[in-house]
Amino acid sequence: MTELSPITHPLLAETGVRHGFFTRQGGVSTGLYQGLNTGLGSRDDAEAVVENRRRIAAWFGRGLDDLANAYQVHSAVTHVADGPWNGARPEGDAVASATPGVVCAVLTADCAPILLADAEARVAAAVHAGWKGALGGVIESAVTAMQGLGARPERTVAVVGPCIAQSSYEVGDDFEARFTAEDATAARFFAPGATPDRRMFDLPAYVLWRLERGGIEHTAWTGDDTCTDESRFYSNRRAFQRGEPDFGRLMSAIMLG
Repeated sequence: MTELSPITHPLLAETGVRHGFFTRQGGVSTGLYQGLNTGLGSRDDAEAVVENRRRIAAWFGRGLDDLANAYQVHSAVTHVADGPWNGARPEGDAVASATPGVVCAVLTADCAPILLADAEARVAAAVHAGWKGALGGVIESAVTAMQGLGARPERTVAVVGPCIAQSSYEVGDDFEARFTAEDATAARFFAPGATPDRRMFDLPAYVLWRLERGGIEHTAWTGDDTCTDESRFYSNRRAFQRGEPDFGRLMSAIMLG
């Protein structure tokens, strides 16, 4: 059996909080979903998806019921998990916890996963930040939820995991207008596209900026582009470009010991 090989980052490792941005490696799914597909909403074999999720929970030394992973809807909703969710999946896009043994988790396939921790307060969170959620305030929502559990932004560290990079993310100029309407300075996250009406959007840089704007001073991105690295990551955009009918989902998770 191939071992799980999650990406970890020194910023979070230094907090002593167990975390991982999981890749495709170590799963039982086949075909389009080859590897560690954790998307319950995908058309993959349900038993394979559950086994993949079980393997991730086991990597944390926990069981499936300890996974706190919401039903993601690109919202700004953060849930606080004060104990195991036992398979429940309330609608939302971020999970925060101050309870040891709860595995806060999010799923992505180009969107930005964010893992956060305040080592002193012993508070952690996982955030699913696509463009819609990031623009809509999911990051600030998660930071506020963490504060409610005793965390302080200036002590919190945040790492953005594998997501679509600017060179892979072409959008229309109307897309840029949504961001500049909220803050004109957001124009710096867009570069010219192939034609005058196209732009290249820098999602990880935008997410890092929203974190900093929310008071998180210690941030980083792992630097991985999900769209271009097929061997390690699933990608919604890559699947769309190839005309594939579906795609797998990656899990990123964090747990207080």
